[in-house]
Amino acid sequence: MKAAAANLLSLIKGPKQFVIPIYQRTYSWQQAQCEQLLRDILRISDSEDIHGHFVGSVVYFQESLHNVSDVPQLQVIDGQQRLTTVTLLIAALADFAKDNPDIIDTNATKLKNYYLFNAEEDGDLHYKLLLTRRDKQTLISLLKEIPHTEPASQRILENYQFFKSQINATTAIAIYNGLMRLFVVDVALEKNVDNPQLIFESLNSTGLDLSQADLIRNYVLMGQPHKQQTELYEKYWYPMEQGFGDEYTQRFDAFMRDYLSVKTGNISRIAQVYDEFKQYAYDWLRTSTLDALLADVQRYANFYTNMALHQEPSEKILNVFRRISRIRVDVCYPFLLAVYSDYANNVISEEELIEVLCLVESYVFRRSICGIPPNSLNKTFANLYKSVIQEQYVESVQAAFLLLTTYKLFPLDTEFKNALLTKDVYNFRNGSYLLERLENYKRKEPINVEDYTIEHVMPQNPHLNNEWQQQLGDNWKLVQETWLHSLGNLTLSGYNAEMSDKSFEKKKCSEEGFDHSPLHLNTWMRQVDEWNEEQIKGRANDLINKAIKVWQAPYLDEETLSKYQ
Repeated sequence: MKAAAANLLSLIKGPKQFVIPIYQRTYSWQQAQCEQLLRDILRISDSEDIHGHFVGSVVYFQESLHNVSDVPQLQVIDGQQRLTTVTLLIAALADFAKDNPDIIDTNATKLKNYYLFNAEEDGDLHYKLLLTRRDKQTLISLLKEIPHTEPASQRILENYQFFKSQINATTAIAIYNGLMRLFVVDVALEKNVDNPQLIFESLNSTGLDLSQADLIRNYVLMGQPHKQQTELYEKYWYPMEQGFGDEYTQRFDAFMRDYLSVKTGNISRIAQVYDEFKQYAYDWLRTSTLDALLADVQRYANFYTNMALHQEPSEKILNVFRRISRIRVDVCYPFLLAVYSDYANNVISEEELIEVLCLVESYVFRRSICGIPPNSLNKTFANLYKSVIQEQYVESVQAAFLLLTTYKLFPLDTEFKNALLTKDVYNFRNGSYLLERLENYKRKEPINVEDYTIEHVMPQNPHLNNEWQQQLGDNWKLVQETWLHSLGNLTLSGYNAEMSDKSFEKKKCSEEGFDHSPLHLNTWMRQVDEWNEEQIKGRANDLINKAIKVWQAPYLDEETLSKYQ
């Protein structure tokens, strides 16, 4: 390794090309970072006290010492963001200089040929900086001043336009002078001598700049020859990035944590995923290949996107995945990944998979209705698959749920009914989900709950009018306090504002009222002429009897259950 302070423009100048390896993340600097860099450049441009400004390190190694070209290709390990941003600033300055040739002490041709192009080279070697995939084509189009192909890299275009907007006759000279005073730590690695991965890890040891997914991708690809890097990335990693789409950075770390939970049985924290994966990969590669490892990761990534990002091709299965997402229980994914793998391998049928998914949905929802803290769920789901017997798949999952005890238990019908009767459903985070599932139970043409809002039959106003006080009786205040937000008093309506505090008769009989509502939830109100505690409790029990069918508990007789104890 050779490390020294170097003027950044001097480092770029001369025949060479900085290549961003395919495993590196895409260009990601936002305008805030560009503004800070520009402020630093303007600050040092004419200062007599500051002779230079360090902007970080540029770490690279030469891919081949036997390059037939006169242009050495330097693979960048660290410094992509700085190199790309300075390139965009120089490109914007060159455009300004072309239209304003007498402003700064150089010209557009020199700026381009010194810092943007290898003037005597053709093809990719013509460019000083070669990015990856979409970034590459966008930057080339920008430098060649040709229309951008879609989809373009928005970060590159937006930051270039930002720099163009900041350059004028007043700032151009200062920007050029400031660029000349930028310094970096120039770190040249010796191929087959220095370990790029270890150096990369030390440069990113804080874990702040790169996600765990970035670190893992770099780990599996960095040590491979360039050709194999490209093949592995194109075959496995890029399709995964495409599958996760815009949610890649938010979701991939969580997926990898769940993947490792499936494979190792341990629950990792997000911040430890990279270290856990390195150990897992080390153990894997003792008996198999990197190609096989990435194929396995990609396979489970497809399972995960089907579940969590709702890319499942089967509409029946997809509906359950959507419901599981509604109740926000990501901790079940390690178990579901293992079950989905069995489904993909034809160990279980679509119907059996749906049965297991519905059990998971019922387990989580019943516990939330009963007010059982969710902090044990991650361990429960991490270990649940160990109880699966493939020959009696669904039955063994039912038994596993039924045998859970104490704070892990599966609430059975009596406990579920009692809790749901008095539950504050209005302030319950899954209240709209609860009402939607009850409404759409056995409906072939389900309603979209987003078209409706939650309506209190007995109004929320603490100062109920005389009509409501008479309906509810002498203890109307206690009735309102007890049952206001409960299931029996809540429904869905598209006319919440119109109903407001109106009497029950008007809520029932008006044009927008319950009598004319197409919703099943409003059937009870259509059949009664008054609204009081008795009616609220009666409707609640009617809906609760439906709820135990919607969110079914597992049932096995004692003889069958004893086989699993």
